[in-house]
Amino acid sequence: MTLWRSENSQETAEPEPVVPLAGGTATGIGSWPGTDPREAAATIIGELADLPHLVELPDRGVGADMIGRVSALLVDLRFDSTTRGYRLGARPGAVSRRARDLLNEDLDAIEEAWETAGLAGTGRVVKIQSAGPLTLAAEVELPGGHRILTDSGAVRDLSESLAEGLARHAAEVARRLGAQVVVQFDEPRLTTVLDGSLRGPSILNTIRALPEPEALHILDTVITAQPAPVLLHTCATRPALTTLGRSAAAAISFDAATLTTPDLDALGEILDSGKKIALGLTPTAPPATPPTWRTVAEPGVRLIDRLGFPRRVLAEQILVTPACGLAGAPLPWARKAITLTGEVARAFAEEPESISLD
Repeated sequence: MTLWRSENSQETAEPEPVVPLAGGTATGIGSWPGTDPREAAATIIGELADLPHLVELPDRGVGADMIGRVSALLVDLRFDSTTRGYRLGARPGAVSRRARDLLNEDLDAIEEAWETAGLAGTGRVVKIQSAGPLTLAAEVELPGGHRILTDSGAVRDLSESLAEGLARHAAEVARRLGAQVVVQFDEPRLTTVLDGSLRGPSILNTIRALPEPEALHILDTVITAQPAPVLLHTCATRPALTTLGRSAAAAISFDAATLTTPDLDALGEILDSGKKIALGLTPTAPPATPPTWRTVAEPGVRLIDRLGFPRRVLAEQILVTPACGLAGAPLPWARKAITLTGEVARAFAEEPESISLD
């Protein structure tokens, strides 16, 4: 701890700096059940004090889900809705206006909850989320009905628009809260983009697999444009850890239950590189047997042991999250899930060597 001497010669300790992405920390993925942004913000800030997040409430409908919400962030690009989802629009329309209105509600709610908790201007850390460029390019259509991913020029424009818009959003959140910001990109479509299993508007329209170097260039274009550390998240059943680890992101986030034996080498390399891992451990649905923090923690502890890393890695490089977003969970379980997530993170931070696996 650094000390400084004041004019009256009394020694005063400077506050410890807050690390934006610290091991032994709990956070949420993003989505939350219900439609009340103020209640959601107060709950998340109360339960996830070390790394709360700007809550997403997709139950509010069009413009509030992971994809539609991005229309509020893009610069000079907007989405319209279709029967299949979203497409690029020629001009701002109802979808983009609604997405912006909902995002403003969420910003007002978190600012109010932040001030109520006494966090305004403290430099504490908050996380914001956005769908990543590859998932957007896979999900959103061009005006003609084909996915943006089929047009390299459109992908470039989308990536640049997202990079600039999200950087502005991060700066606004930092200003309004007096906080440090962490940016999370959600890339659930990454694996299908890489392996060529994505389909066009009909079964006759196939979409080529995107080579990993191209995918990484697109990801890193957006990641490196951010003024804040970036966490790259996927809830895919095959998380493409090798590609995630090669990105410029400071941390990688995935559901621990999706790991297979071939993933272990890639995970070990990610940890060796010094990147943080946000490990999805807490179930998103209530299990038949009510879990304790120990039962939730066990897979994470066993994973580190299996990889041959010392348990202190749990405190130094592992963040703890629910397995994925909690929008589909019953509200009582969502609250219980983040409580358990916080308990596991504290155990990892304070006593990783003593966690029993009996």
